[in-house]
Amino acid sequence: MPNNWKTYNLSDALEIKYGKDHKKVQDGTIPIYGTGGIMRYGNQALYDKETILIPRKGSLNNIFYLNEPFWSVDTIFWSKINEEVAFPKYLFYNLKVLDFASMDVGSAIPSLTTELLKKIEIELPSLQEQQSIASILSAIDDKIENNLAINKTLEEMAMALYKHWFVDFGPFQDGEFIESELGLIPKGWEVKKIGEVIETLGGGTPSTTTKEYWEDGDILWYSPTDLTRENSLYSFETAKKITSLGLQKSSAKIFPANSLLMSSRATVGLLTINTIEACTNQGFITMLPNDKLSVYQIYFWVKQNMELIISKCNGSTFKEISKSNFRDLDIIVASDIEKYIEESKDIFEQIKNNTSENQSLTQLRDTLLPKLISGTVRLKEFRE
Repeated sequence: MPNNWKTYNLSDALEIKYGKDHKKVQDGTIPIYGTGGIMRYGNQALYDKETILIPRKGSLNNIFYLNEPFWSVDTIFWSKINEEVAFPKYLFYNLKVLDFASMDVGSAIPSLTTELLKKIEIELPSLQEQQSIASILSAIDDKIENNLAINKTLEEMAMALYKHWFVDFGPFQDGEFIESELGLIPKGWEVKKIGEVIETLGGGTPSTTTKEYWEDGDILWYSPTDLTRENSLYSFETAKKITSLGLQKSSAKIFPANSLLMSSRATVGLLTINTIEACTNQGFITMLPNDKLSVYQIYFWVKQNMELIISKCNGSTFKEISKSNFRDLDIIVASDIEKYIEESKDIFEQIKNNTSENQSLTQLRDTLLPKLISGTVRLKEFRE
């Protein structure tokens, strides 16, 4: 710890407060937070100044910084920050490096207590340095959030474009239409089973007890948790990788970049497009686009038909859609849509670039955060 930093108990920096039951709060515009984030919106606030929310039960590392009116339920603490000791956003980043999950004192449900939290020791520099460090980290977070907002808008634009071409048939309104299994479609188009038009692949899991299948693996291997963690249209990485031997000794199959992955069991319908050659576990149906069906059309066709896909699921313990049921679904195979593909490609490439930038920014922030918070890297060194 640098010489001019001071050690405090967390209770010196903030006053921990209990959340309250929200059931009697009427609907409104004020966010109501639980351990997992925003639960709903109400018409009352518990507090309207800067605060840090720390879980009391559940996912203990889900802490939140807020600078707006809010309500929090009784599974998460809120706080009044002592701004004579701590700059609020810096204190949030300081607490982000702590592993609250390791402090669990619960038996059945992970839990934290006020007594435990108050005694946590933190090191703080001067308020001026706290503010400067927070501004650096906030700038990175703001850029990440901005890219996410842009990507959301871009995906909405791409969906509107898809509907214009494949739902409203906008560019073909002055042409001739023919009857099909899906109603009227432009002449020259046809309806096919998706399994007749594109290749679909399943996956597999190498034995987890054979280290040769996993150790130093370099083949991306997707599980559904990769999709829930990233929650992104494009994916660049997986938590686990397998070796060539692991691939050979399992039913996992390699597929090229720019394929569409869909989770097919338990949580059905999670989607991503891989940017690197990869394989998956058995919980996926992977769609390989071709010159008849672009990845752009397939992606929004899946999104638009999600209720139908889920209705085709089987299973009592957990829902699963089989490859045969999926391959039997109808899709429009179009012609003269080069302009659609070109415009969609431009939008999707922007989304991919923003996602790639966010990945780099996240790595930068996660590298800088513990070093700046601990004083290992000082602001002068960082700027140099």
